[in-house]
Amino acid sequence: MNAGTAYTERRAEIEKYFDRTAAQAWARLTSDEPVGRVRASVRAGRDQMRATLLSWLPADMTGLRLLDAGCGTGALAVEAAKRGATVLAIDLSPTLVELARERQPVFTGAGSIDFRSGDMSDAALGSFDHVVGMDSVIHYEGIDAVHVLAALAQRTRRSMLFTFAPSSPALELFRAVGKLFPRGDRSPSIVPIAEKVLHRRIADDPLLKGWQPARTQRISSGFYKSQALELMKS
Repeated sequence: MNAGTAYTERRAEIEKYFDRTAAQAWARLTSDEPVGRVRASVRAGRDQMRATLLSWLPADMTGLRLLDAGCGTGALAVEAAKRGATVLAIDLSPTLVELARERQPVFTGAGSIDFRSGDMSDAALGSFDHVVGMDSVIHYEGIDAVHVLAALAQRTRRSMLFTFAPSSPALELFRAVGKLFPRGDRSPSIVPIAEKVLHRRIADDPLLKGWQPARTQRISSGFYKSQALELMKS
């Protein structure tokens, strides 16, 4: 993938935020520690989304290779490895990846996890049977997110599961107002996209020819609003 300037700049912004500013808060959010009402709703939403994505993967993943793109602290990677998958889990934040390694349990079956920090679209990562990107492209403009999917599609044999922020008037207004103020150390903004627009961009990308949208599921839990989409190789 030849990353454009906008994608590269955004990637650097995301890496800085999650590796420095938000690392401690993210570690707590993804743990069992008590959190406030807002973060509790986000935690619950993420748990529902993770369960949804895992339900779309085979129950027995022995012999299958999975890319967990944007693995964070590794919860999804662990569950996939418990099913026997060989998981390559990658995230932009070295701090979160190190935390994921610390939390990794001992696997007694065929599954394993290789945690790395870096770019999920790096061709050097090799090929996979399945790719999962939970909330890993929601901070990119729609065109850049689809370019990432197109690049991953060239190295994926069965399915790609990812999430996007479904557009709504309220979310668009919130985003517009946010642009009026300096961001400082706040998190990189989430970029909403209308479902029809996303489907059209996927259909129009020549590198995604042969990939068809399948299951979809929207999760809304307080401040967490995200939609999962499954792309299947025909």
